[in-house]
Amino acid sequence: MTLAVALALGGCALSGPPPVVESKEPAQWHAPLPHGGTVTQLSGWWRGQGDPLLAELVEAAQVASPTVAAARSRLAQAREQRVAAGAALAPTVDAALTSTRASQQSAAMPTNTTSQGYLQASWEIDIFGANRAVRDAAQARYEGAQAGWHDARVSVAADTANTYYQLRACERLLDVARQDAASRADTARLTELTAQAGFEAPASLALARASAADGANREIAQRAQCEVDVKTLVALTAVPEPELRSRLAAGAADLSPAQGIGIDALPAQTLAQRPDVFNAEREVAAASFEVAGARAQRYPRLGISGAIGRGQIRAAGESVTANTWTIGPVQVTLPIFDAGRRRAAVAAAQERYEAAVTSYRGSVRQAVSEVEQALVNLQGTDLRAVQAQAALEGYRASFTAAEDLYRNGMGSLLQLEDARRTRLAAENAMIAVQRERSAAWIALYRAAGGGWNRDNSNASVMTNASNP
Repeated sequence: MTLAVALALGGCALSGPPPVVESKEPAQWHAPLPHGGTVTQLSGWWRGQGDPLLAELVEAAQVASPTVAAARSRLAQAREQRVAAGAALAPTVDAALTSTRASQQSAAMPTNTTSQGYLQASWEIDIFGANRAVRDAAQARYEGAQAGWHDARVSVAADTANTYYQLRACERLLDVARQDAASRADTARLTELTAQAGFEAPASLALARASAADGANREIAQRAQCEVDVKTLVALTAVPEPELRSRLAAGAADLSPAQGIGIDALPAQTLAQRPDVFNAEREVAAASFEVAGARAQRYPRLGISGAIGRGQIRAAGESVTANTWTIGPVQVTLPIFDAGRRRAAVAAAQERYEAAVTSYRGSVRQAVSEVEQALVNLQGTDLRAVQAQAALEGYRASFTAAEDLYRNGMGSLLQLEDARRTRLAAENAMIAVQRERSAAWIALYRAAGGGWNRDNSNASVMTNASNP
């Protein structure tokens, strides 16, 4: 009768605050969409850039990254915690073997040996849903850990790609610096010859030599920066430095991804692909279940236990064997006084829920901002690249004309050096715009979730997470 009543009360589980809350994302983007908003699959984006080395370095970095390893560990822990939480809803069964030998002081009572083997079961009937709330919270956090694992991979991929493009930009800048240094050295040599012939003042020779030294200084500084970038890439990917240098030297690479990224026209659709937003959403659900569990702890708890076994008693050369079983005790625990501990636990759980809701909505706003900023930067670099190219062509022509005039004795060294500085600045500015464009594409890749999809995340996560 007691068991029947308990099972009937099983539908009386308490509920917490809403596990799903409104995200309050904007109705539309306020920045122009690339490619008219055509959506592409981002998970294989690196392999579509026409740069196999970049894709291989990204994969190597994801394998070697301690961040990804930590996320994989958190995922495994969340999976086991979910299993443990679900096990609390089922009965527990233990096996035991006992043997007792007893001797009596009276001669009429012989020594006897009692042996018994039995299975003992116990079950807490989850009337008000305390254990179910723990299980549901663990499930929500497990789902969030799956998304967190992918978010870590996206972050490492973006950092690796940024470092790779930074190195390629550095190589371009080094090439410009090398050519500039050679040009300055040639001008200094020519000026020295004309000064020795008496056609140039000593001040012009000093200026030419200073310019050559400045060009050599720029080249040395740029080469050192490229060396630093190589070593940073080695640390990220764990690829041996000699091998990496050999593969980098095999060919130059573009400074901007060859394939762009499309974004859904509606922010809600794009944000649904963000693993960090989904993780924050599942944390809200977990906090909601914890509130329900804390509330359930303030209500009665019902437990039942029992055992079944077989025993044997040996005394005076005789043996008696029998089956044994017990049901009970059936125990009802009524919380009466705890000095406010359970009430405080409910209040604390409620505060954690409110904090999770605030964090979730903040993550949505941050995600929207990251997408918008990447879109704005892409549009800006598009427009700037056109102007930077026009400026570069004009300054190159101006420098060529100034150099021809100087070599023919019709221009001054000051005019030549001024034209050289503006051309050098234009060369560097063009490379910087191209580098900023690649950074904007990578930022958009990251802001768009890196190809994660909540509908099929379970299978892909477990397949990849099992391969460190």
